[in-house]
Amino acid sequence: MAFYEHTFIGKQDLSNKEVENLITKYSDLINESGKILKTEKWGLLNLASKINNNKKGIFVHFKFESEKEDSIKNVENKLSIDNNVIRYLTVKYNKLDLKKEYFQMEKSE
Repeated sequence: MAFYEHTFIGKQDLSNKEVENLITKYSDLINESGKILKTEKWGLLNLASKINNNKKGIFVHFKFESEKEDSIKNVENKLSIDNNVIRYLTVKYNKLDLKKEYFQMEKSE
C-alpha cells in the first residue's frame, strides 16, 4: 500500500459551492481505487508568482492511500483539463503523518 499527499490549487474566483464540488469530484475519483485518510481545505492563499494571471488560489490538500498508480494518473489527467484548477502536485510517501496540518483555514463564526 502506497501513501500519497495531493494538493491542487483552484482559481481565486471560485465560489464555496464550486470548491466543494471540486473536492467531492476528486475525492470520489480517489476513493474508486483508494481511501482518503484526510482532507484539508487551506483556503485562499497568495501565490509566490502569478499563474495564468492569478495572484491567489484556493488550496485543497488530500492525504490518501492507494494500491494502484493508475488511479493517480487518472486523477492528474482529469485535473490537467479542468479549467477551475490552475496547478496540482502529488507526492508519494512510505508513511503519512495524519496529525500535522500545514495550514489551518481560519474559521469565521
